[in-house]
Amino acid sequence: MTRHPSAFPLARARVRTLVAALLLVAAAQAQAAPDCPALLNSTQPRLQDEKPVDLCGYAGKVVLVVNTASYCGYTPQYQSLEALHARYSARGLVVLGFPSNDFSQEPGSSAEIAEFCENTFGVKFPMFAKSHVAPGKGGPVNPVFVALQQRSGQAPKWNFHKYLVGRSGDVVSSYASAVDPKDPAFIKDLEKLLKAN
Repeated sequence: MTRHPSAFPLARARVRTLVAALLLVAAAQAQAAPDCPALLNSTQPRLQDEKPVDLCGYAGKVVLVVNTASYCGYTPQYQSLEALHARYSARGLVVLGFPSNDFSQEPGSSAEIAEFCENTFGVKFPMFAKSHVAPGKGGPVNPVFVALQQRSGQAPKWNFHKYLVGRSGDVVSSYASAVDPKDPAFIKDLEKLLKAN
């Protein structure tokens, strides 16, 4: 079947219109997506199955990063962290847990840690594979914690050290292990970051 020559310019015009529309949609999506702060520009293995998670997916949120352990006096803070996650996630908070055996209180495998967190405290916030979080503890420090330490001037001295990161990734506050996530001063700082654009 032979097409009439005048059909080709019409088809090309439709293709150009479609391509232009797709480019406009892509540009709008790129503008809508927040830039990824350098602090979140990494991929971390998920605790449950070690599937890679791009932390840039949390860009534009207030991020609470915590190094965790299953056999620590501060382990009950998992309950407070999960309560924060449930209460504030709709307002833009994400809690990220990073188990570590740097202080000899997280000897378990990823599967054991995941089971403990879920069954004991009902943890639903994102958790990542066990890694080093403090310098001088036997291996390279997770790049997330390197960036947090550079910005805050504080390295974890024990389990459940907390870093609160603003939506743009440039505000980083550091909190010692003894500061419970339900502490009124901590909640005040969190609320302030959640209200900021």
